[in-house]
Amino acid sequence: MTPNNKRNIRLFWLGALLGFAAFLCIYGVSALDVTNDAFLRGGYIEQDVQQHYAGWLFYRQSPLSLPLCETNHLNWPDGTSIAFTDSIPLFAAFFRLLNPLLPETFQYFGLYTALCFALQGGFAALLVGLFARSDLTALLGAVPFVFSPILLERAFRHTSLAAHFLILAALYYYVLGMRENRFAFKGLFSVNALAIALHPYFVPMTYAVTFALLAGQAWRSRRFAHPAAFLAVNLAATACVGWLFSVFSSAGSGAGGAGNEYGYFSMNLNALWNPTSRGVVWSLFLPVQNQTGGNYDGFNYLGLGVLLAAAVVAVWGVWTLRARLLSLARRHGWLLFVCVCLAAFAISHVVTANGATLFRIPLPQALIRLATTLRSSGRLFWPVYYLIMLAAVAGLLRLCSGVRFMHAGIAALACLCIVQLVDLSPALAQKVASLREYTPTETDLVTGTTPAFSSTTDFFEKTSGRYSTLVALDPLTQTGMELALYAADEGMNSTDTSVVARYNEEAAAALRTGFVNELLSGGMRADCLYVTERPETFLQLADAAAEQDAWCGALYARVGNGEPEPALYVIAPGLDNYSHDLAVPYSEAFPLRIADYSDDYWFEGVLSLNLADIGREADENKVVLFYDTPLARRRLVPGAAILCEGQRYSILDVDDSDAGWLMVSLDTQDARPLAGKDLVIQ
Repeated sequence: MTPNNKRNIRLFWLGALLGFAAFLCIYGVSALDVTNDAFLRGGYIEQDVQQHYAGWLFYRQSPLSLPLCETNHLNWPDGTSIAFTDSIPLFAAFFRLLNPLLPETFQYFGLYTALCFALQGGFAALLVGLFARSDLTALLGAVPFVFSPILLERAFRHTSLAAHFLILAALYYYVLGMRENRFAFKGLFSVNALAIALHPYFVPMTYAVTFALLAGQAWRSRRFAHPAAFLAVNLAATACVGWLFSVFSSAGSGAGGAGNEYGYFSMNLNALWNPTSRGVVWSLFLPVQNQTGGNYDGFNYLGLGVLLAAAVVAVWGVWTLRARLLSLARRHGWLLFVCVCLAAFAISHVVTANGATLFRIPLPQALIRLATTLRSSGRLFWPVYYLIMLAAVAGLLRLCSGVRFMHAGIAALACLCIVQLVDLSPALAQKVASLREYTPTETDLVTGTTPAFSSTTDFFEKTSGRYSTLVALDPLTQTGMELALYAADEGMNSTDTSVVARYNEEAAAALRTGFVNELLSGGMRADCLYVTERPETFLQLADAAAEQDAWCGALYARVGNGEPEPALYVIAPGLDNYSHDLAVPYSEAFPLRIADYSDDYWFEGVLSLNLADIGREADENKVVLFYDTPLARRRLVPGAAILCEGQRYSILDVDDSDAGWLMVSLDTQDARPLAGKDLVIQ
């Protein structure tokens, strides 16, 4: 073993220890307890971790098959790949094989995140070690990478996206390849193949760096065959790994789950110095700036230490290396090219700065649909982000190499680290406290499967073991994550798609329509529990379901000391006489609500906006909108008045000329207090 190899091994393990120590300092050991799933069930930071955990729970109950990571229990009956629940396919498959040996409660997300931190430190030390003479210098230079804001922001939020070490590894092989005039690294080949088994978003990032290395080598040598062959074989291997872990599952085809098109989750032009992300302030010194749309997912704050170092290095580089800048640009031209491409894709065709959209570049809809495959485009900036960080660290070392003071480089890096960590201290303090002293930030409004600051019914305890399939009659936007955990715990199938990032939207809509038609035609399934969050869907079906001896009703939840609000509407075949203070059974006296509908003229179901445009100024705040359902029609058409919180609103007219709606004119100057309230029809 050569001295250089010995140094690389030593640096990697020292860096890995640094990364693991950082993980322990920030998160403690609670997440490493594989039987501790409270923070996952409670939606630590936000609900995405519930999605990740639910995917694993469904897959754990599924039979083994090839390709791996497919489950029929979720998105039933078509099934899905848990690659689309971001459940870290490689880890899920490994532990599924070990399932007979695992405890009843088992989560691997803490182990995975700790490993990501360790590998982040290991590859950061190797990368900085290419520019540093001593181990201490390399480890100091690795500190900003280990405490990278974009890594900390994803950890235990979008857990599978914590594998930033893949980007650092690709950059390490790029720098090493450029120095040694080679490209055929087994490690680089493995990094590209591994990326798709952790999260597909890393694939374009690592391949962008790989392409820069291969294209640069081919361009200089004028030999294209070997680099092209390496790229082709690597792509084939990556595709095979993707197939093995069901990343290309047909159940995930289609645009379902996309939510927003490419351009919404883009990177704001202020992202590098804007210290804010969802619920976290990242700087002690720099002010939070505005964002727009989904810019929060394009979070790329560098930290004050790196920003200052990068500025110093940029000024010094232009001043002292201006004669070499052109040759450097030529040598690394392909890397600059892919950086420009990645940055342009991250910023997207919807260019935003602070709280404004500067302009929108028109693109063909076909191209937008293709780009929407990677709709969270702000993440694609990460390789450029780490190159800026590397330039700041390596540039400081180069700058200090001309200083007579022997340890100038170490002193400069120490100052960078101190400024960086002090600047990030508000976010670090929040992270340190959050998981160590975990309490749920999201309330479980329905099932009681998670700790919660709300009071709910015991409906799901009463129906435990009664049904084999949870049927979502509409997409569940508020309760889907909790219901997915409930269904997984009960060993049920679930038709819901709210936990799946990609699915066949047409097939899902057709399945929901089929269940609705079955209910209306008297074909209700005794082994299915039907749920919806939409009162209009429930009220369209309740009469037919009640005639088939189903318990139908609304489940309410009270958050804190607030008033109970309906959280879910259920149709439970064969359930007799269920009652609870927070459950309202369906009957002719079932409370109605104004439709929660807003457009250019309606606000929360009250006609009150821009009425001069349609000549209805006299109707301002006097007309309310209801969904046209059998119960609403029976109650409102002959009704005399609406009662709400002790107030009586006389009904003057009910207009059903607009299909699907009932527009009710009231004898009042202001019907807005009716919005969001249970109403009694007299």
